[in-house]
Amino acid sequence: MKDFDIAIAGELNLDVILYGLPTEMPTERELLASSFGATLGGSSSIVAHNAATLGAGVAFTSLIGNDEFGRIALDRLVAAGVDVSTVVRHSDAASGITVILPHGDQRHMLTFAGTIADLTIAHLDFDFLARARHLHLSSLYLQRGLHAGLPEFLRRLKRAGLTISLDTNDDPEDRWGDPLPEVLIHVDVFLPNEDEICRMTGRRGLNDAVQALPVKPPVIAVKRGRHGARVYEHGSGIDVAPLVVTPVDTIGAGDSFDAGFLCAYLLSKDAVTCARAGNITGALSTQSAGGTEAFRDQALRETFLGEHRFFDLLGGGNADIRA
Repeated sequence: MKDFDIAIAGELNLDVILYGLPTEMPTERELLASSFGATLGGSSSIVAHNAATLGAGVAFTSLIGNDEFGRIALDRLVAAGVDVSTVVRHSDAASGITVILPHGDQRHMLTFAGTIADLTIAHLDFDFLARARHLHLSSLYLQRGLHAGLPEFLRRLKRAGLTISLDTNDDPEDRWGDPLPEVLIHVDVFLPNEDEICRMTGRRGLNDAVQALPVKPPVIAVKRGRHGARVYEHGSGIDVAPLVVTPVDTIGAGDSFDAGFLCAYLLSKDAVTCARAGNITGALSTQSAGGTEAFRDQALRETFLGEHRFFDLLGGGNADIRA
């Protein structure tokens, strides 16, 4: 028996969101936002937070600065029930932070990496992570410090019985190079969005992009926003229709999809069912600002998941995902 369902080694930071700013922003002008939000950010921490509120047992390890931004972000995970006992505080570096400027379906994302790029394999407690059934990785190209030794570390975790998922998120340099091929060898579930997988392979069509991957994991779930998802399992692709809702904010919807998908995956559901679960949790995320606020609102979360029969989809009316 494992102690956790999902272990995540990744970035922990806050998102500062400024709404209502123009797409083109002149310098030396006072530009006024229409509203503001500060929420838990970072793909890794959004997945951890939201999976925990869905009933999964989540272990999270990271490197943060000894500052208020890091403390607030850590407190959000603790409040969701995530085990953060191995998170390391760096006394001489600042926590990362992202400023997001939404413009309808598009957004500017301005990130100070801080400790996000400083997390290394040496900071990871192998025995702690190996207590989980599954390891999830996000933001591969922001977490540059993890690159050295990562493929071997994943190989050891696979030998310890864990399954592994990966959501690369964006590559700020748009190069999509190492260590992706070496990492994909160990990945069971690959969770890119459509734009990312096309850019990483240099292909325009989604099917062509999947075929061009240097390594094809057993399950590939491609997030397609308003078009839902397309899953590839055993070589064939199946479209999974989206959940149609009126969004308040789409920030973090892809990470929230990951949380729902993995909860279903850990219950041994087929890829289509996992994607249907992910579409529900991704849609829930859009009902409040940021990637976690809809999940923090217990009444909204329970009502939305109940109306869309999320836990029935997973096999029962209870939220017990744990092994």
